[in-house]
Amino acid sequence: MKPRRLTSLSRQRRWALRGSYAALAVFVVLFLVPPFHMFVTSLKTSAEISGQAANPWLVQHPTLRNYIELLANEHYRGFFLNSIKITVVVVAVSMAISILAAFSLARMRFWGSGVLAAGVFLTYLVPDSLLFIPFFQIVGKLGLINNTWGMLIVYPTLAVPFCTWIMIGYFSSIPKELDEAALIDGASWLQILFKIFIPVAMPGIIAAAIFAFTVSWGQFIYPLAYLYSADQMVLTVGIISELIRADVFEWGKIMAGSLMAAAPPVIIYAFLMDYYVSGLTAGATKG
Repeated sequence: MKPRRLTSLSRQRRWALRGSYAALAVFVVLFLVPPFHMFVTSLKTSAEISGQAANPWLVQHPTLRNYIELLANEHYRGFFLNSIKITVVVVAVSMAISILAAFSLARMRFWGSGVLAAGVFLTYLVPDSLLFIPFFQIVGKLGLINNTWGMLIVYPTLAVPFCTWIMIGYFSSIPKELDEAALIDGASWLQILFKIFIPVAMPGIIAAAIFAFTVSWGQFIYPLAYLYSADQMVLTVGIISELIRADVFEWGKIMAGSLMAAAPPVIIYAFLMDYYVSGLTAGATKG
């Protein structure tokens, strides 16, 4: 009886693995088709793209002209520099706020800390489309409409709540004996944070920083509403503003610009994916 039961289990395992691989294959194909189409289109000339007999999945005369012209375009380089500038500052500001807030909520227990922690996360669930009009009034009163630095006020409101929630889960998973021993030895809370918790919680910090980077790099609705001159635009808005004229779409350049804009997040996720996953799942192993 046991050999038959083991054989049945092994068959079920094989079929489960085959089903999993089949589902993953479908998933991979569905998600890789759009980037592949973008890449193919970016290698075509405008004449080949608009040709009626052109095959959208094949390139007859591949060219790097779209990439070269974009990299030589002063406006596109400005969009890239604006995005980098804003992203670096937003990540730094968001992480400074999130680490301090998460540490106080997770380890420095005080009345209402649990409710406040839940409230911080709930603010992340408010849709952007409900907030950009009130933010427009705030940014306008500060004189930062059509100013790249106005995004420094807006973007952290999107990144800080979720980054704080991630860090709360990671700080809570660290044994309490560490801070208790440090307090007995006479360390202050700031010393505990910088000398113990930040080094130990580095995977969680990296996960939160990646999320803040993704939010600030790929944000669209706020820069679309607040920025309107080419010298102030970021990549997400600049590409569609400069490469779409009325009903004329420069599809080759649009696809090339989009692929180059997507390269930094892809590279970061490729090298730091393990830290991102461990940081997001830290709360699941608490205790």
